[in-house]
Amino acid sequence: MKFDITRLNSNIDSSISINIIHSFSKNELEGTDLLKLDDVKIDGELYKNCLNNIELDVLVEGVMVLPCAITLKPVEYPFSININGEINNLFEEIGENKINFKNTIDIFPIIWENILMEVPTRVVSDDIKDYDISGDGWSFTTKEENNSPLSELMDYIDDSEVK
Repeated sequence: MKFDITRLNSNIDSSISINIIHSFSKNELEGTDLLKLDDVKIDGELYKNCLNNIELDVLVEGVMVLPCAITLKPVEYPFSININGEINNLFEEIGENKINFKNTIDIFPIIWENILMEVPTRVVSDDIKDYDISGDGWSFTTKEENNSPLSELMDYIDDSEVK
């Protein structure tokens, strides 16, 4: 995702349009929880602000595929990210050293780090209600379904005594 910025730096062009659809390879996804990340749409522009600094303004949209926290089956999780700011500040935010750009800018690290920040800690498949989650002497319950024998003890605790 490299862009030639010589025309922008020479004030020949006022902005560089960005319109990319990118599918991430297995190598790029390695070390993440992502199973698949295809057809990510990146729309926006690079432009110079009033201080003559280059700014990035993009909308990143797509569907990431993650494993279900219970069944490990693939779950689609849609996302939409707005990225807006000066290029140098955006690189500092992701831990890259301040880079002086002369002819090209590679926005891939900025896009990638922002996608990784959107990955949820866990996802659960919608069809989990049809899945039998129990075994010999145990069953999976949520907070709403919690029917523990100890939960009856909460009726005897005075809320004013709990601090």
